[in-house]
Amino acid sequence: MLNSGINRFSSLARLLVLLPAFGALASNTGHGQIPELAAKPVPSPGKGEQTAVLAGGCFWGVDAVFKHVRGVTSVVSGYSGGSAATAQYEVVSTGMTGHAESVKITYDPSEISYSDLLRVFFSVAHDPTQLNRQGPDRGSQYRSVIFYANEDQRQTAQATIDQLNKAKVFSAPVVTQVVPLKDFYPAEGYHQNFLARHPHYPYIVYNDLPKLRRLREQFPELYRQ
Repeated sequence: MLNSGINRFSSLARLLVLLPAFGALASNTGHGQIPELAAKPVPSPGKGEQTAVLAGGCFWGVDAVFKHVRGVTSVVSGYSGGSAATAQYEVVSTGMTGHAESVKITYDPSEISYSDLLRVFFSVAHDPTQLNRQGPDRGSQYRSVIFYANEDQRQTAQATIDQLNKAKVFSAPVVTQVVPLKDFYPAEGYHQNFLARHPHYPYIVYNDLPKLRRLREQFPELYRQ
């Protein structure tokens, strides 16, 4: 049985009611693959593994997407933006903690760049034209955020957003926040690797499995089984 703290939906019926509206919304934003963008800042050469912390709605789907990206060595679901005292799911779910459901991505920069991680983030992991909502989820804990760890990440993130808006890749502006990373707090164990452990859970079937299909179709060179 799933932990009682998992309260994305009270019933499958509610999910089915919300799904068509989200499908229309995603279509209206022109959500699709992000092309290679010109004049991207070149990050400083990295030694060994590096990390990126991103937030884009429920962390179950974002976690699953990046676990299938070549060069990523680990993904942890958690909370960023608030304090250690409030980094628990039931409290974060109130939307009053400053936290966003986030993922910490550890990756090998010799295999994948930070810029390519952002391409996946904007293309298939979430809808960057929605700030405090993703699909059926509402609240500041589901906001779109890039938590940068250094100046290279900040410049790369901001330049990418500026170019996406200038090129009007989406039919609405990208509203993703770019803020400094203070701390990342891993989420409870029952949230970790959720899609792989519960592939038939209704929320996963309707909201997150399509993201994996888009990743495989749009980024075959980055996708790994």
